[in-house]
Amino acid sequence: MEQESLIYKNILENMKDGVMTIDFDGRIITFNPAAEKTLEISRHEIIDKNYGEVFFEYEENDAFNQTIFDAIYEASINHNQIVSFNTGRELKTLSLTTTYLQTDEKDIGVIAVFSDITELIELRDALKAMEKIKKLNKDLEVRNRFIRETFGRYLSDDVVNSLIERPGGLKMGGETQTVTIMMTDLRGFTSLSERLQPQTVVEMLNNYLATMTEILLKYKGTIDEFIGDAILAVFGAPVYMEDHATRAVACAVEMQIAMKEVNQWNVSKGFPEIEMGIGINTGNVVVGNIGSKKRTKYGVVGSCVNLAGRIESFTTGGQILISERTKQETGDILSIENQIEVEMKGVRHPVTIYEINGIKGKHDLSINCSDDDYCKTINNVPVLFHFLDGKHVETECHEGTIIKMSRKSAIIHTSKKIDLYSNIKLSFQECANDDKCGYIYAKAVKTDSDEEIIINILSIDAEAIEFLGLE
Repeated sequence: MEQESLIYKNILENMKDGVMTIDFDGRIITFNPAAEKTLEISRHEIIDKNYGEVFFEYEENDAFNQTIFDAIYEASINHNQIVSFNTGRELKTLSLTTTYLQTDEKDIGVIAVFSDITELIELRDALKAMEKIKKLNKDLEVRNRFIRETFGRYLSDDVVNSLIERPGGLKMGGETQTVTIMMTDLRGFTSLSERLQPQTVVEMLNNYLATMTEILLKYKGTIDEFIGDAILAVFGAPVYMEDHATRAVACAVEMQIAMKEVNQWNVSKGFPEIEMGIGINTGNVVVGNIGSKKRTKYGVVGSCVNLAGRIESFTTGGQILISERTKQETGDILSIENQIEVEMKGVRHPVTIYEINGIKGKHDLSINCSDDDYCKTINNVPVLFHFLDGKHVETECHEGTIIKMSRKSAIIHTSKKIDLYSNIKLSFQECANDDKCGYIYAKAVKTDSDEEIIINILSIDAEAIEFLGLE
């Protein structure tokens, strides 16, 4: 028996794992050198002491203590736990196994076997952290690719890079910045779309917007949004450019030139031709990420944006109208077709706007406007017309006569004074009692004499085309 005891003691002394035994009076009976090293407690100080006097000092040791008590309460179960242990100098992580000790004759107490796995846990956590970092990097790469692919449809590459790489580039809020705003719209597209199949409308719009988007990105314009067939674009934000006004005008000219390509595609598909008007204004806006944490939109806010929209509303198909501020910013490189003062809603004073048909300098672009041959057979057609106030048709009716006309424009003789850039709705006196002859929506663009005005046709419905023989 003594020899077995010596063997047991020798094994215990040389074990790498810490071993502690406790009797049912709570007295610590065994505490080997490995336990002494792991828990940083001198065994000579705790042998025969009550367990509670030594191990209840720190809250971090609660799991360690509870595992030992569980071995007493659940005698048939071995408890294997990963627990923390505060030595008073450092917090360690231990692998702890507790077992209820008994012989055939009697119950002895509890044995606890433990080892320090702090470094293993730290290594494991480091490996997990590395795996997590790899996953985060992969997620970040996917997110950045998504941002590039998504924003890349609206912004140039350098703008997308700025938003991704600049700290806080996508945070909420904005800043005041001088930019140039462009508004475009298809003339008469609403009435045109009412006569076409929805799929045709979508095909036409997608082709048109794809062509315009390529040009906008070429000149580093930021597409703020598509509003049906309209486009709102910004030049000079989020990446500032000194020549934002020049870029905007050059871009507008190239967009109008590209309408020929758009309409060639339309004709090849059997679709009707379309025309676009462009309004441009330069000024101060608040630019940034607008909205909420759940729904954010990069955009611009300010009276400068509203004025660009007002200017665009004065355009006819194929026209580019710019503000005085944009003209000043671009200098003397513009080819100006016309200049006029107009009254605008919400603007106290008359606004001077300029019709542009080209730009010189490094861009060197020009809208090649061929003479619009009037249909000689369509003349002296009596018409009735109403002025439009926004979308509202005024009730007062006026008389006039179409002297010459084509699919794009007409010369009207009337005693009623028509201000330049007024919008009018024309019908035909021959069909005054019904609408079987259809309607024409147009804008006054030039005065030939006191009683003759040139109008650009914004839209003409199928009945009017048939009545006038413009097939």
